[in-house]
Amino acid sequence: MNGQRRGSHIVREINIIPLLDLVLTVLFFYMVVSPMMSRGLDVNLPKSESNTVKPEDRIVLTVTRAQEVFVEKERVDIAKLKPVLDSIRKSKPQINVYLRADRDAPYGAVVQVMDVVKRAGIDKLGMVTEATGGETGQ
Repeated sequence: MNGQRRGSHIVREINIIPLLDLVLTVLFFYMVVSPMMSRGLDVNLPKSESNTVKPEDRIVLTVTRAQEVFVEKERVDIAKLKPVLDSIRKSKPQINVYLRADRDAPYGAVVQVMDVVKRAGIDKLGMVTEATGGETGQ
């Protein structure tokens, strides 16, 4: 028999079924509990006939296909854009800037204008897009 017992058999496989059961149970628990944790409180808000929110001041920056920059309808050199935005921000600290960029404008030019807006200390920057077929625009 050469030192081996006839009835003994060594199992060389790892049984992963209990591990999979545990992982699936924990996954199921988080799938059920996580939506409940992120849900806000349901409140019935009061109604008001007058609008208590002031309309925000805003300007529109336009970047054309030819990399020209306009503040509203006035053409501005990119090198002079920051001083223009600085003066606007000083007169209207809560200013919103909306960026209209031509679809074919170079990506680098658009990013450069966005960078100038951020360096001017304006945090409220939005992108203007065109509505697609299903909605009616104003």
